[in-house]
Amino acid sequence: MKLIINYLKPYRSRVTLAVIIKFLGTMMELVLPWNLAYILDQVIPQKNPQKILFWGGVMLVASAFALWANIVANRMVSRIAKDTTQHIRGDLFHKITYLDTTQIEEVGVSSLVSRVTSDTYNIHLTLGVMMRMGIRAPILLVGGILITTTLDPILTLVLVAVMPIIFVMVTHISKKGVPLFGKLQKQVDQLVLAVRENVTGSRVIKALSKEAFERQRFEHVNQSLVNAETTANVTLAASPALLDLFLNLGLTLVIVVSAYRVNAGLTQPGVIVAFLTYFTIILNAMLSITRIFVLYSRGLASANRINEVIRKKPSLVPGSLNQRKETATKLVFDDVTFAYPDGGPAIEHISFSVSAGETLGIMGATGSGKTTIASLILRLYDRTSGQILLDGQEIKHYSLDALHQKIGAVLQKDVLFADTIRENILFGRSFSEEQLQQAIDDAQAREFIDKLAEGLEHRLEAKGQNLSGGQKQRVLLARALIGQPDLLILDDSSSALDYHTDANLRRALRTHFAATTKILIAQRISSIQHADKILLLDKGEMIGYGTHEELLAANSTYQEIYQGQTGEQAIEE
Repeated sequence: MKLIINYLKPYRSRVTLAVIIKFLGTMMELVLPWNLAYILDQVIPQKNPQKILFWGGVMLVASAFALWANIVANRMVSRIAKDTTQHIRGDLFHKITYLDTTQIEEVGVSSLVSRVTSDTYNIHLTLGVMMRMGIRAPILLVGGILITTTLDPILTLVLVAVMPIIFVMVTHISKKGVPLFGKLQKQVDQLVLAVRENVTGSRVIKALSKEAFERQRFEHVNQSLVNAETTANVTLAASPALLDLFLNLGLTLVIVVSAYRVNAGLTQPGVIVAFLTYFTIILNAMLSITRIFVLYSRGLASANRINEVIRKKPSLVPGSLNQRKETATKLVFDDVTFAYPDGGPAIEHISFSVSAGETLGIMGATGSGKTTIASLILRLYDRTSGQILLDGQEIKHYSLDALHQKIGAVLQKDVLFADTIRENILFGRSFSEEQLQQAIDDAQAREFIDKLAEGLEHRLEAKGQNLSGGQKQRVLLARALIGQPDLLILDDSSSALDYHTDANLRRALRTHFAATTKILIAQRISSIQHADKILLLDKGEMIGYGTHEELLAANSTYQEIYQGQTGEQAIEE
């Protein structure tokens, strides 16, 4: 719970005030039974109406103050719980946005979503209950025992005798509960994953008529969550039941002993009435404490999961070089090898050089390492060995902001957000209207944007689902091209474009981005055959490097690809 305590520190003054008000209100509640006993045993026998009215008025004032104090304190702690959870949620989201790609893959997207939503909600609930009941219940418990001691020590001993048994029982059950709630939250992760996959893949599911199969798969995940929650709740459900049993046994003993003591004249009836009232207060306090332990178990499990993310240190240590050149950039891969954390090498011994203003085309089969090269340039991962130089500087020496400001990129699985086309292109960056319009023209997006009723203000659905594949790629291209980046990476960014639009795009790149170093990753030879150099990959290894003419003359694999795409072999036959 150290995480929660640290986040509560800025609100220490508000917490202190709430505790004081709650304490005073709770003390007023404790005064009421004692006041009742005094009226029954001392005031009423005097048959003095004025004293009865006075002490009755005292009880009324104490009750009103207790009501006011509890309402005020509860509102204060609810605000504190809300503000603290908002702070935790904000810091958690901020941390997630700066996690390395490897760390995100390690935790899992669905798990991160449930930590921001479900786990922060659990902390909010825990904070609210602990600051409301966690202050009141112990005061009622301890204060009730102390006051009953002044009323009748013998009866108090009967009550206190069951306390050690209750303490051991609650502690034992709570220790079992915390791991169970940790497992429960992992099942929540699986549920979020299942829902996320079904929502994002709804078109594929409908196209293949697999609704029944997905319902069955979801039912399995849902039942696993129900089983985990049932196990956790059943384990902790024993606590209030056993607590109620032992406290009622104690109450039975108190009543039996009280009967003998009243009959023997050792105590007064008003004391017994007050004692039974205090016993009820103590019983409710113990039940509240048990509930606190249940929520504490759930909150602790969630706090540990959140703390696990917040405490993660970046595995990619950024450099300090911030200089951005306004001219094109030279890129060099020198014997670069990279292996993903959970697999073998993705690329091995890759070497190439792209001078300022040149274009490198990269081709290869699926899984050959094309996208890996783009990820290494953007420093989403760090190479395992070798060197990656940008303008003669090792890429690790650049700060991430400076590096990414030099680069415009369209990634293979790039994303459009639920916002206007304008904001998806600008993406929070400060560019002029002229630059925006030029990027739209260069990306060949003018034609379809002008046909939209709202134009640039047309609002996209999540992931741009209300656009066609070609339209999405052109918006993404405009986002990458705006601002004339020093280095441009286009990873399969024209696969959904027709040949005419693709040709116009390549013409715009030659005309308006002649000084920009370009990395073009494509499946079609026609998209990269005019590149200064072409890198051909297979299973992470270089199997060809040269111009289109050089590869066509000497590389059998490139010849096969060319002949398969152009049909020249069939024509010759």
